[in-house]
Amino acid sequence: MSHSFSVTRRHAVLASAATLLGGVSPWARAAWPESTITLIVPWAPGGSTDILARTLSEQLTKSMGQTVIVDNKAGASGNIGSNLVAKAKPDGYTLLVGSMSTHAMNPGLMPNMPFKGVDDFTPIAQIANVVNTLVVNPSVPVKTVKEFIAYAKANPGKLAYATAGPGSTNHLAAVMFEKAAGIEMLHVPYKGGAPAVLDTVGNQTQVLFSAGTQTLPHVKSGKLRLLAVTEAKRSALLPDVPTVGETLPGYEMSVWYGAFGPVGLPRDMASRLNAEINKAMALPDIKSRMDAIGVEVVRSTPQDFAGLLQRDADRYGKVIRELGIKNE
Repeated sequence: MSHSFSVTRRHAVLASAATLLGGVSPWARAAWPESTITLIVPWAPGGSTDILARTLSEQLTKSMGQTVIVDNKAGASGNIGSNLVAKAKPDGYTLLVGSMSTHAMNPGLMPNMPFKGVDDFTPIAQIANVVNTLVVNPSVPVKTVKEFIAYAKANPGKLAYATAGPGSTNHLAAVMFEKAAGIEMLHVPYKGGAPAVLDTVGNQTQVLFSAGTQTLPHVKSGKLRLLAVTEAKRSALLPDVPTVGETLPGYEMSVWYGAFGPVGLPRDMASRLNAEINKAMALPDIKSRMDAIGVEVVRSTPQDFAGLLQRDADRYGKVIRELGIKNE
C-alpha cells in the first residue's frame, strides 16, 4: 500500500466521521467557540427563563472558554426573540433559552407564526421543569381540589381566575381544569404574571394556576393557599402536595424550559452544549438555588428533548384546537 493511498484513505475516514458528527469536515470549520456566544431570552428580565439563562451564562463562560451573554428580546408572547434564533446562522453563536409556551403552545394559538416551533430549531437540552401550582385566595373556603370543585359547582361563574393573558400557560391550565372538572369560572387576564399574582393575593381574583416561583413565597406567608401541583406526578420539592390528576385523572400541565439552536446546528456542537449544560445544572450550589425557587433541574440528551418537544407540540396543539383557545 503506497503512502499517498494511506493518507487519502485516512482523510476519507476522518471526513466520514465528521459527517456523522455534524456534516462539516474538521479542517473546513474553525475551532468553536472562537468568540462570544449569545443566549437569547424571549422574555423580559427577572422571570424564570431569565434566571435560568443567567445561571447558565455564568457557568458556560467558565467551561466553554468564551464569554456567554444573555440578551433579552421580549414581545409577541415570546415569538420575537425565538424568531431571531430560528432565522440565525446555525454556527453555535446564537442560541435560545425558551419554554414550552413558545414552541408547543404558540403554534396552536397564533395563526400567523413567524417560525415553526419544532421544525425551525435544533433541540439541545431540556434544562428544567418549573413546579406549576393551583392556588386560591384564603377567602375561598376549600383546602383540597375535591372541595374546590364542589364549591365552584355550587357557585358557578363567581370564582375569578387570573392569568398572564389569553393563551398563557395560566390560561390553558385553567381552561383544561374547567373542562375536566365540569365547572365554570370567570377569566380575568392581565398583562403579565406579576399583577395576576398580586390581585389573587389581594382577593380581586380568587384562583391562579402559576409557577411556584411566583406563588410559593405567598403560600409560605399565608397569603395564598396551595391546593395541588399540575404535573403528572408529585414534585420532589413538594412531596406532600397532591397533583390535580389525583382528583381529576388525566389532567396534566407541565411547564419546561430548554436550550435550542437554529435548525441545522452541527451535531457535535449540540452534543457539547448538552454536556456542558447538564454539568452546569448538576452543580450542588446551582441545584440548591433552583430548588429554593421551585425549579426542578432536568438531565436530558438532545434526543430526549426532541421527543418531548414533538409530543407536547402535538398534545397542546390538539387541546388548544378542541377548547377553542385563542391568543386574543
